[in-house]
Amino acid sequence: MKFIGKNRIKLDKAKTELDEFAFKFCSIVEKHVKYVIISGYVAILFGRSRATEDVDMFIGQIDQKTFNGLFKELKINDFECITASMKQAFENLSEDIPIRFAVGKIFIPNMEVKFARKLVDVRSLSDNLKVITPFGHVFVSYIEPQIAFKRACLGSDKDIEDARHLEMVFEGKIDKEKIKNYQSLFSR
Repeated sequence: MKFIGKNRIKLDKAKTELDEFAFKFCSIVEKHVKYVIISGYVAILFGRSRATEDVDMFIGQIDQKTFNGLFKELKINDFECITASMKQAFENLSEDIPIRFAVGKIFIPNMEVKFARKLVDVRSLSDNLKVITPFGHVFVSYIEPQIAFKRACLGSDKDIEDARHLEMVFEGKIDKEKIKNYQSLFSR
């Protein structure tokens, strides 16, 4: 792993099936709206060995027309919304209800998509890390809010282990005071 400036990381890793799913989905989304990957897949991307059923993503708020274009392009590329029709999917996002996409009729893995609404979520769309691999790139949330959210809000054994893994991988590169500030913010 090599840091390139403040917000880029070059990551030399072999592509997994989960990476292929996530990177392909993100390459389509990126054409239509800003996005950021959050939660468990961030730890997995940086080497944590564990299974997951989904990859979580925030997207910027977009209008119905832009969403329809995104939805149609995903469908052309064999990503099916497994939770709603196109119209209902946009309504769900607008009502803060996540939607999920999977490849064809295979439900695992799936991509959970949510509009970024809270200030910290919206900020993650522009304050993010671009992770560059031999097979493409994705945008992920900064590591400090990932660690804080997993500790302060989620707190399961799996989430605590994800947070520990990220702290080890990014030792000397993360701001521990920022983690405390985010934990305080998430605990409210």
